[in-house]
Amino acid sequence: MGKALLVLTSKAVRDKAHTWIDKAPDGSRVEFRGPQRTLPQNDRQWALLTCVSTQLKWDGERLDTDEWKDIFMAAYKGEKIVGGIDGKPVRVGRSTAGLEKEEHSEFQTVIEVFCAAHGVDIEPVKAKYGPRE
Repeated sequence: MGKALLVLTSKAVRDKAHTWIDKAPDGSRVEFRGPQRTLPQNDRQWALLTCVSTQLKWDGERLDTDEWKDIFMAAYKGEKIVGGIDGKPVRVGRSTAGLEKEEHSEFQTVIEVFCAAHGVDIEPVKAKYGPRE
């Protein structure tokens, strides 16, 4: 059996999952994960990161939104920096794409707390996107 994914959205899909489980050979693995982050959560995240990247310097320079995302993910999930095969530092850890809906809300909280502590104005984001999901 190859890899398969079902999103539990109806009784029919749940019935299909039961059928697959009943037919799966011993040793098969089943993983249950919470709902994935939503598109509005994703949009709100990038708006927050844009506020930070345009309003704040870090270590004397402006960082882009991807760099800030990496910094916040390291704070949220404890990623670490290791030496790469060429001797340059490499960040290892999770991407925001794999965050579940609840985790993504927690991640945005990390960004918002940082913004409050560093004087980054995120009121336009709150006005446009509302509170975290």
